[in-house]
Amino acid sequence: VQLVESGGGLVQPGGSLRLSCAASGFTFNPYNVTWYRQAPGKERDLVAVSRRAGGMTNYADSVKGRFTISRDNAKNTVYLQMNNLKPEDTAVYYCNAYRAGPLGVQDYWGQGTQVIVSS
Repeated sequence: VQLVESGGGLVQPGGSLRLSCAASGFTFNPYNVTWYRQAPGKERDLVAVSRRAGGMTNYADSVKGRFTISRDNAKNTVYLQMNNLKPEDTAVYYCNAYRAGPLGVQDYWGQGTQVIVSS
């Protein structure tokens, strides 16, 4: 079971990036998938959530209107499209897949991908 994030990098303010979170060993369908981020010296914060099999999404106020979370079930991948990036978006971005049910809790994390927004 593995989550692998990719797509991070250095971008100028106002630019865009698309992060990918690819799952192996399980399928995303029954999981809530969440993007978090952690800036240096700060706590890990929720950025965006894609709820399982129903498609509802939620966003942190700081990214509403700029970021979009989406799923490609055929590719078993979740994306975070980030537009109009700001220096305060600089952080390591992590993907999490979570579900709880009769068999217990499954909670998986990726290794993170660095995003730097700077001129």
